[in-house]
Amino acid sequence: MIALSVNLNKIALIRNSRDTTNPDIPQHAKICIDAGAHGITVHPRPDQRHIRVRDCFELADTLSVEFNIEGNPMTGPRASDRDGVEDYPGFMALVKEIRPTQCTLVPDGDGQLTSDHGFDLRRDGERVAPLVEELKSLGIRTSLFMDPDPEQIRLAAQTGTDRIELYTETYARACRLNEDIDTVFQQFVLAAEVALEEGLAVNAGHDLDLNNLPRFTTVPGLQEVSIGHALTVDAIRMGLAATVAAYQQALGNA
Repeated sequence: MIALSVNLNKIALIRNSRDTTNPDIPQHAKICIDAGAHGITVHPRPDQRHIRVRDCFELADTLSVEFNIEGNPMTGPRASDRDGVEDYPGFMALVKEIRPTQCTLVPDGDGQLTSDHGFDLRRDGERVAPLVEELKSLGIRTSLFMDPDPEQIRLAAQTGTDRIELYTETYARACRLNEDIDTVFQQFVLAAEVALEEGLAVNAGHDLDLNNLPRFTTVPGLQEVSIGHALTVDAIRMGLAATVAAYQQALGNA
């Protein structure tokens, strides 16, 4: 079974468009879990434009499933410029206090609209490896956000990480444009095979949706997908619980 982890960032973005607690983040997490989601993912950024620090603690106190926190481990503390919103303590400080089931390290910068590339471990491997070791010493499963590049994946294994999360935007774009789908898909197959050879488990995420997900489930050793944007858009049309069920069906889960 391939686990479905629902990313709640876009739910939080809707809430933050008003000075309100609606939609309620833990309540919507519960809807997803009751509908069959195996996990909940959040990606708190320093500007707290969607998921906020308080959300992370509230989810940690209420979740009965895997909690996955994503973010850039190099990001330090930031003062909040919003009334009623607490300061951002820094990614590693936040994760070490909460101790989620899984921590996915992502090399995104402050100015990025969304995550758009994996780690370059030729450049950053010496900085990443001690952070992985620190997280694992706390009992937190670690995953590195990676492009489907076999050389980089072999370097990921050298950091001691438990898993990689394949950045799937190129596959999603090929499906959307109906261009070079087979060629691009085979890049992910090869990347997953290399990860398995190196003893790494494989997660995936970014722009996966109901149309492109069924084929992607055939990637060797795929353990988990994290889906937020497309799932939230589908939920506007179908309802959140029905959408989670539809994604489970697309994954081949009964």
